[in-house]
Amino acid sequence: MASILRSHYVLAVPDLDRSRRWYERVLGCEGDEVDPGNWVFMRLPPVMFMLGRCPDAIPAPDLGDHQYFAYLVVDDVDAFYAQAQAAIPEVGGEVLNSPRDKPWGMREMALRTVDGHRMTIACELTGD
Repeated sequence: MASILRSHYVLAVPDLDRSRRWYERVLGCEGDEVDPGNWVFMRLPPVMFMLGRCPDAIPAPDLGDHQYFAYLVVDDVDAFYAQAQAAIPEVGGEVLNSPRDKPWGMREMALRTVDGHRMTIACELTGD
């Protein structure tokens, strides 16, 4: 059977520059303008967010539950929380939930991007 090697997320955004700043500041991604004015790929290996300029697309907040697009497992959710808390006042978006321990063995937080897409960021709980 074939294997999945990576995960990339393709997102429609109305303003590439604004979105790029959000992914750089909040998540720490590095951007690559693969098609200037149309596409920017934001990398935080092993993940890539492929942002496409779509000013006429349905705004993410209008997608209801479908605005959740990712569950990212990280090494330190509290560090991502602190990074988001520091950056969001400048670049927009929202911390929806602060880090919380869940009964399924994960510590999770939730973010809304400047475009209205939502994601969960989590790390495994340790037995410390």
